[in-house]
Amino acid sequence: MNVSSAHGSVLGSTVGILPERVGAGRTRDARRLLARDGAVVLTGWECSADGLFAAAAGVLGSGLRQLFPPRLRRAADAGPVHLHADSFDVLLDVGGVPVRQRDPDEDHVLVQCVDAPVSGGASFLADAYRFVDDCREADPELWAFLTGYDVDLYGAWAGQVRGLPDTPRVARHVEYTRGGRRVVRRTDGAVPLHRDPEAGHVRAMLDRFEKAVHALEDGLPRFTLAEGEILLLDNYRCWHGRDAHDGDRAVRILTLRTADAR
Repeated sequence: MNVSSAHGSVLGSTVGILPERVGAGRTRDARRLLARDGAVVLTGWECSADGLFAAAAGVLGSGLRQLFPPRLRRAADAGPVHLHADSFDVLLDVGGVPVRQRDPDEDHVLVQCVDAPVSGGASFLADAYRFVDDCREADPELWAFLTGYDVDLYGAWAGQVRGLPDTPRVARHVEYTRGGRRVVRRTDGAVPLHRDPEAGHVRAMLDRFEKAVHALEDGLPRFTLAEGEILLLDNYRCWHGRDAHDGDRAVRILTLRTADAR
Protein backbone atom coordinates (compact mmCIF):
# COMPACT_ATOMS: atom_id res chain seq x y z
CA MET A 1 0.00 0.00 0.00
CA ASN A 2 1.35 3.37 -1.02
CA VAL A 3 0.95 5.60 2.04
CA SER A 4 1.51 9.33 1.79
CA SER A 5 2.36 11.31 4.91
CA ALA A 6 1.45 14.66 3.37
CA HIS A 7 -1.01 16.65 5.41
CA GLY A 8 -4.48 16.91 3.92
CA SER A 9 -4.13 13.90 1.66
CA VAL A 10 -6.13 10.71 1.56
CA LEU A 11 -3.56 8.13 2.62
CA GLY A 12 -2.85 5.65 -0.19
CA SER A 13 -5.68 3.17 -0.70
CA THR A 14 -7.07 3.84 2.80
CA VAL A 15 -9.72 6.34 3.75
CA GLY A 16 -7.70 8.25 6.36
CA ILE A 17 -7.45 12.04 6.28
CA LEU A 18 -4.86 14.16 8.08
CA PRO A 19 -6.10 17.77 7.98
CA GLU A 20 -3.87 20.78 7.42
CA ARG A 21 -3.63 23.64 9.92
CA VAL A 22 -4.55 27.12 8.71
CA GLY A 23 -4.23 30.41 10.59
CA ALA A 24 -7.11 32.78 11.26
CA GLY A 25 -5.95 35.24 8.60
CA ARG A 26 -6.11 32.65 5.81
CA THR A 27 -9.84 32.01 5.47
CA ARG A 28 -9.66 31.55 1.68
CA ASP A 29 -7.03 28.85 2.12
CA ALA A 30 -9.18 27.19 4.80
CA ARG A 31 -12.17 27.19 2.45
CA ARG A 32 -10.08 25.68 -0.35
CA LEU A 33 -8.67 22.92 1.88
CA LEU A 34 -12.11 22.14 3.28
CA ALA A 35 -13.41 21.66 -0.27
CA ARG A 36 -10.39 19.56 -1.24
CA ASP A 37 -9.98 17.35 1.82
CA GLY A 38 -13.28 17.57 3.69
CA ALA A 39 -11.55 18.82 6.84
CA VAL A 40 -9.21 21.54 8.08
CA VAL A 41 -7.82 22.61 11.48
CA LEU A 42 -8.28 26.32 12.19
CA THR A 43 -5.77 28.06 14.45
CA GLY A 44 -5.56 31.52 15.97
CA TRP A 45 -9.24 31.97 16.83
CA GLU A 46 -10.41 32.98 20.32
CA CYS A 47 -11.04 29.95 22.55
CA SER A 48 -14.69 30.77 23.24
CA ALA A 49 -18.15 30.29 21.79
CA ASP A 50 -17.74 33.67 20.08
CA GLY A 51 -14.51 32.46 18.50
CA LEU A 52 -16.26 29.35 17.24
CA PHE A 53 -19.04 31.38 15.60
CA ALA A 54 -16.50 33.82 14.15
CA ALA A 55 -14.51 30.95 12.62
CA ALA A 56 -17.66 29.49 11.03
CA ALA A 57 -18.59 32.85 9.56
CA GLY A 58 -15.04 33.58 8.44
CA VAL A 59 -14.61 30.34 6.50
CA LEU A 60 -18.15 29.58 5.32
CA GLY A 61 -19.21 33.20 4.86
CA SER A 62 -22.49 34.03 3.13
CA GLY A 63 -23.24 30.34 2.67
CA LEU A 64 -24.33 30.07 6.31
CA ARG A 65 -28.05 29.45 6.70
CA GLN A 66 -28.74 27.96 10.14
CA LEU A 67 -26.54 27.63 13.24
CA PHE A 68 -27.50 25.51 16.22
CA PRO A 69 -26.66 26.19 19.88
CA PRO A 70 -23.04 25.30 20.70
CA ARG A 71 -22.58 22.31 23.01
CA LEU A 72 -19.83 22.10 25.64
CA ARG A 73 -18.81 18.47 26.15
CA ARG A 74 -16.72 17.51 29.17
CA ALA A 75 -15.44 14.02 29.88
CA ALA A 76 -13.03 12.49 32.41
CA ASP A 77 -11.05 9.29 31.79
CA ALA A 78 -13.36 8.43 28.88
CA GLY A 79 -13.36 5.55 26.43
CA PRO A 80 -13.06 5.90 22.66
CA VAL A 81 -15.63 7.50 20.38
CA HIS A 82 -16.10 5.54 17.16
CA LEU A 83 -16.30 7.04 13.69
CA HIS A 84 -19.57 8.87 13.13
CA ALA A 85 -21.17 11.78 11.33
CA ASP A 86 -22.90 14.35 13.52
CA SER A 87 -26.67 14.48 13.10
CA PHE A 88 -29.67 14.40 15.37
CA ASP A 89 -33.29 15.52 15.36
CA VAL A 90 -34.24 17.60 18.41
CA LEU A 91 -37.17 20.01 18.50
CA LEU A 92 -38.07 22.03 21.61
CA ASP A 93 -41.05 24.17 22.56
CA VAL A 94 -39.79 27.50 23.89
CA GLY A 95 -42.62 29.77 24.98
CA GLY A 96 -45.02 28.08 22.59
CA VAL A 97 -42.65 28.42 19.62
CA PRO A 98 -41.03 25.32 18.05
CA VAL A 99 -37.23 25.73 18.18
CA ARG A 100 -34.92 23.31 16.41
CA GLN A 101 -31.84 22.41 18.47
CA ARG A 102 -30.35 19.82 16.10
CA ASP A 103 -31.02 18.81 12.50
CA PRO A 104 -30.57 15.50 10.65
CA ASP A 105 -29.03 17.42 7.74
CA GLU A 106 -26.30 19.39 9.51
CA ASP A 107 -23.67 19.64 6.80
CA HIS A 108 -20.72 21.14 8.71
CA VAL A 109 -19.33 20.63 12.21
CA LEU A 110 -16.79 22.68 14.16
CA VAL A 111 -15.06 21.10 17.18
CA GLN A 112 -13.06 23.50 19.35
CA CYS A 113 -10.58 22.18 21.92
CA VAL A 114 -11.26 23.86 25.27
CA ASP A 115 -9.19 21.60 27.57
CA ALA A 116 -6.82 18.92 26.30
CA PRO A 117 -6.56 15.67 28.33
CA VAL A 118 -3.47 14.57 30.20
CA SER A 119 -2.89 11.80 27.66
CA GLY A 120 -4.69 10.14 24.76
CA GLY A 121 -7.78 11.59 23.12
CA ALA A 122 -6.22 11.87 19.65
CA SER A 123 -8.68 12.51 16.82
CA PHE A 124 -9.03 10.56 13.58
CA LEU A 125 -10.99 11.06 10.36
CA ALA A 126 -12.23 8.90 7.50
CA ASP A 127 -13.31 9.92 4.02
CA ALA A 128 -16.80 8.41 3.82
CA TYR A 129 -17.00 9.07 0.07
CA ARG A 130 -13.93 6.88 -0.47
CA PHE A 131 -15.36 4.22 1.86
CA VAL A 132 -18.61 4.01 -0.13
CA ASP A 133 -16.78 4.02 -3.47
CA ASP A 134 -14.51 1.20 -2.30
CA CYS A 135 -17.54 -0.74 -1.03
CA ARG A 136 -19.02 -0.91 -4.51
CA GLU A 137 -16.37 -3.45 -5.51
CA ALA A 138 -15.13 -4.78 -2.17
CA ASP A 139 -18.57 -5.46 -0.68
CA PRO A 140 -21.37 -4.99 -3.26
CA GLU A 141 -24.04 -6.21 -0.85
CA LEU A 142 -23.14 -3.57 1.73
CA TRP A 143 -22.96 -0.90 -1.00
CA ALA A 144 -26.44 -1.89 -2.21
CA PHE A 145 -27.76 -1.58 1.34
CA LEU A 146 -26.19 1.82 2.00
CA THR A 147 -27.46 3.27 -1.27
CA GLY A 148 -30.77 1.47 -1.63
CA TYR A 149 -32.42 0.76 1.75
CA ASP A 150 -34.46 3.13 3.90
CA VAL A 151 -33.90 3.06 7.68
CA ASP A 152 -35.23 4.97 10.67
CA LEU A 153 -32.16 7.09 11.47
CA TYR A 154 -32.86 7.63 15.18
CA GLY A 155 -35.28 4.82 16.02
CA ALA A 156 -32.87 3.25 18.55
CA TRP A 157 -33.31 6.36 20.73
CA ALA A 158 -37.08 6.70 20.42
CA GLY A 159 -38.68 7.28 23.83
CA GLN A 160 -35.25 7.87 25.42
CA VAL A 161 -34.47 11.43 24.34
CA ARG A 162 -36.85 14.28 25.16
CA GLY A 163 -37.35 16.47 22.11
CA LEU A 164 -36.77 13.67 19.61
CA PRO A 165 -39.89 13.69 17.38
CA ASP A 166 -42.14 10.62 17.44
CA THR A 167 -42.30 10.59 13.63
CA PRO A 168 -39.58 8.27 12.26
CA ARG A 169 -36.87 10.02 10.28
CA VAL A 170 -36.68 7.87 7.16
CA ALA A 171 -33.57 8.07 4.99
CA ARG A 172 -30.86 6.08 3.29
CA HIS A 173 -27.27 6.14 4.45
CA VAL A 174 -26.19 7.51 1.07
CA GLU A 175 -28.32 10.23 -0.52
CA TYR A 176 -27.88 13.41 -2.55
CA THR A 177 -28.95 17.01 -2.12
CA ARG A 178 -30.93 18.81 -4.80
CA GLY A 179 -27.65 20.33 -5.99
CA GLY A 180 -25.99 16.92 -6.32
CA ARG A 181 -23.93 16.95 -3.13
CA ARG A 182 -23.50 13.45 -1.69
CA VAL A 183 -24.49 12.72 1.91
CA VAL A 184 -22.99 9.68 3.69
CA ARG A 185 -24.51 9.13 7.12
CA ARG A 186 -23.14 7.18 10.06
CA THR A 187 -25.20 7.01 13.25
CA ASP A 188 -25.63 4.45 16.01
CA GLY A 189 -29.35 5.24 16.12
CA ALA A 190 -30.40 3.58 12.86
CA VAL A 191 -32.93 0.72 13.00
CA PRO A 192 -35.24 -0.98 10.48
CA LEU A 193 -38.51 0.73 9.66
CA HIS A 194 -41.56 -0.44 11.58
CA ARG A 195 -42.83 -3.73 10.13
CA ASP A 196 -40.24 -3.67 7.36
CA PRO A 197 -40.54 -7.12 5.72
CA GLU A 198 -36.76 -7.11 5.31
CA ALA A 199 -36.04 -6.08 8.90
CA GLY A 200 -33.80 -9.09 9.50
CA HIS A 201 -31.65 -8.23 6.51
CA VAL A 202 -31.51 -4.56 7.53
CA ARG A 203 -30.33 -5.46 11.06
CA ALA A 204 -27.68 -7.76 9.64
CA MET A 205 -26.43 -5.05 7.27
CA LEU A 206 -26.42 -2.38 9.98
CA ASP A 207 -24.22 -4.69 12.06
CA ARG A 208 -21.97 -5.36 9.05
CA PHE A 209 -21.70 -1.62 8.37
CA GLU A 210 -20.75 -0.90 11.98
CA LYS A 211 -18.08 -3.60 12.03
CA ALA A 212 -16.63 -2.43 8.71
CA VAL A 213 -16.37 1.16 9.96
CA HIS A 214 -14.86 0.16 13.32
CA ALA A 215 -12.29 -1.97 11.49
CA LEU A 216 -10.94 1.17 9.79
CA GLU A 217 -10.09 2.98 12.98
CA ASP A 218 -6.77 1.44 14.05
CA GLY A 219 -5.20 2.23 10.68
CA LEU A 220 -6.23 5.89 10.52
CA PRO A 221 -3.68 8.67 11.12
CA ARG A 222 -3.99 10.47 14.46
CA PHE A 223 -3.75 14.17 15.27
CA THR A 224 -4.34 16.24 18.41
CA LEU A 225 -5.92 19.64 18.86
CA ALA A 226 -4.25 22.24 21.06
CA GLU A 227 -6.35 24.54 23.22
CA GLY A 228 -8.34 26.89 21.00
CA GLU A 229 -7.77 24.95 17.78
CA ILE A 230 -10.89 24.12 15.78
CA LEU A 231 -11.52 21.09 13.60
CA LEU A 232 -13.88 22.08 10.78
CA LEU A 233 -15.52 19.16 8.94
CA ASP A 234 -17.68 18.59 5.91
CA ASN A 235 -20.20 16.47 7.79
CA TYR A 236 -21.61 14.95 4.60
CA ARG A 237 -18.21 13.59 3.59
CA CYS A 238 -16.17 12.96 6.76
CA TRP A 239 -16.65 10.67 9.73
CA HIS A 240 -14.75 11.56 12.89
CA GLY A 241 -13.82 9.86 16.15
CA ARG A 242 -11.27 9.95 18.94
CA ASP A 243 -9.20 7.65 21.12
CA ALA A 244 -9.74 6.99 24.82
CA HIS A 245 -8.11 9.53 27.14
CA ASP A 246 -6.90 10.00 30.71
CA GLY A 247 -7.83 13.11 32.63
CA ASP A 248 -10.35 15.80 31.79
CA ARG A 249 -11.14 16.75 28.21
CA ALA A 250 -13.52 19.48 27.04
CA VAL A 251 -14.59 20.47 23.53
CA ARG A 252 -17.12 22.96 22.25
CA ILE A 253 -19.16 21.73 19.25
CA LEU A 254 -21.06 23.82 16.72
CA THR A 255 -23.22 22.21 14.04
CA LEU A 256 -24.82 24.13 11.20
CA ARG A 257 -26.45 24.09 7.80
CA THR A 258 -25.25 25.99 4.75
CA ALA A 259 -26.99 26.88 1.50
CA ASP A 260 -25.75 23.55 0.09
CA ALA A 261 -27.35 21.43 2.81
CA ARG A 262 -30.04 18.89 2.03
